[in-house]
Amino acid sequence: MLISPVSLLKPDWASRKFPVDMTREMIEESPPLDSDAPVSREYEMKWFEHHGWAVYWGGAGVWGAGANPATLVGRSEKKTAVQEDPGVKNKHLRSVDEVTGYHIEAEDGEIGHVEDFIIDDVSWTIRYMVVDTKNWLPGRKVLVSPRWIESVKWHERKVSVDLTRKAVENSPEYDFAAPVNREYEERLYDYYGFPKDW
Repeated sequence: MLISPVSLLKPDWASRKFPVDMTREMIEESPPLDSDAPVSREYEMKWFEHHGWAVYWGGAGVWGAGANPATLVGRSEKKTAVQEDPGVKNKHLRSVDEVTGYHIEAEDGEIGHVEDFIIDDVSWTIRYMVVDTKNWLPGRKVLVSPRWIESVKWHERKVSVDLTRKAVENSPEYDFAAPVNREYEERLYDYYGFPKDW
């Protein structure tokens, strides 16, 4: 079953619940999904059309013209040329469970594997991949932004990043016990020399 961030309300972190702006009936009547396959753009188009919500692709940002998925609720739109573009239809979503464990390939060789993800709970975008370097080092965990990904080789289960092994090895360590705050992000971006995206 697929629940889009479009329907997510404010998370209740204390009780570990995600309230949704959908009825049980809406969820049960959603188009059926093969849980073992990636979610195709074609399926997403059917899902959004079924619920009468605008699609999120086709604009300048992650959520189209809006800053977060809530801007898409209640905006039923006619199909656009972007929706009909075969290149768009061939895109697929992957589960974080699927990508967890993928090897991280730096410019000069493998450096670790995807351990987890950090999600922005306002925009519902993947902010960082948590990379465990224990394959090569004594088990440090570091963060890598999806913006630094060059490519994903799905069949090889590899994520190629625009970083060297040494850069990843010496990057600011991530502490699971501490939330990612702006101070840590500034250190991370300053270390890598990438422009800040906030």
